[in-house]
Amino acid sequence: MPNLKNNKPSLSLFLSAYYFFYFALVGVYIIFMPKVLLELGYSAIEVGIIYAAAPFMRFLLPFIFRHFVTLTFKVYLFALLMTFIGTLLFLGTVDDFWLYLIANLLFGASMGISLPYVETIALASLSRNHYGKVRLWGSLGFMGIALWLGKILEEPYEALYYLSAMAFLTLIFGGILVKHDTVDHPSTQDNSSFSLSKYWAFWLSVFLMQVGFGGFYNFFTIYETAHGISLEMVSWMWSFGVICEIFMLYFQGPLLQRNLLNILKFATLVTSVRWLILYLYPDSIPLTFASQSLHAISFALYHTAAITYVFSLYTQKKLAQQFFLGIAFGLGGSVGALLSGKIYGEYLFLIESLITFMAFIVLWIHQKRKTGVTNEV
Repeated sequence: MPNLKNNKPSLSLFLSAYYFFYFALVGVYIIFMPKVLLELGYSAIEVGIIYAAAPFMRFLLPFIFRHFVTLTFKVYLFALLMTFIGTLLFLGTVDDFWLYLIANLLFGASMGISLPYVETIALASLSRNHYGKVRLWGSLGFMGIALWLGKILEEPYEALYYLSAMAFLTLIFGGILVKHDTVDHPSTQDNSSFSLSKYWAFWLSVFLMQVGFGGFYNFFTIYETAHGISLEMVSWMWSFGVICEIFMLYFQGPLLQRNLLNILKFATLVTSVRWLILYLYPDSIPLTFASQSLHAISFALYHTAAITYVFSLYTQKKLAQQFFLGIAFGLGGSVGALLSGKIYGEYLFLIESLITFMAFIVLWIHQKRKTGVTNEV
């Protein structure tokens, strides 16, 4: 077993680098590639299908790992390599919808394996206070690539080159992290005992929370510009939200020493209020900025508290992180995107607020019925 006391500085450095380039990769894929596909002749429906592929794979993967595969360092390294290869395949298949869809399924599966593995290393090796200060580098990577490519991107294929470059750097720094893995690798037999039904209310709350984000991720810019806010101002609103997220990640350590379920309930309720503000005051610049400031709670604090809570809830820690990613950002993200497209209009964020309030109620039910885990984690 590595001497973590002596390796902590280097571990923090490599974790920070992995998060930076992994989420820069996510930034290129989410922010710029949809526009690239439209410029290359894809229809809006085809883009929607493509962007349902990766979340679908993130949702499907944990069930495969539960019964058939163990997330060892070899599987993790293979996933990092396939993520990079997937981006290279994009270059050769982007002109063919079906081949590009297959490449996206491979890419989504690989991305869905590597992050839970690294999150487990981080949570096992770093204090709750230190984790946030390392994880914020992911937010910096996401924001940095958005600002950089937003300024210099001219040709569609340039985005694909950046995508491959970020995947290669993720492969390099992610590969170094293997030597810091001190978490046991349960067998598939051990993983088969993993139970979602035991804590069904928690998983339902996680799912509903991300469904509630669907309108924000997919229609916030369209919604605000439709109410007379300039595109430039909306871009500042996005950036302000990420800045608040970074601030929370840096200073959230003391909060995470408290009851994690209470933090999750608070963050979920605040998120419901956040969407209600957008419904009531869509044309108010000060109040919209106020709602964006709540991203610090509804994303940064919620996410860290949620993965820390999941880490404490199950002995199959890597599998538990895979299920969190799959149910929240996989299934919840897919359903949220589809639902927000159906309900987009005046009442979009009112409905999102109600869905998020349902997530709060279900989480309260989970806290009342939970057994086998103490309230103080």
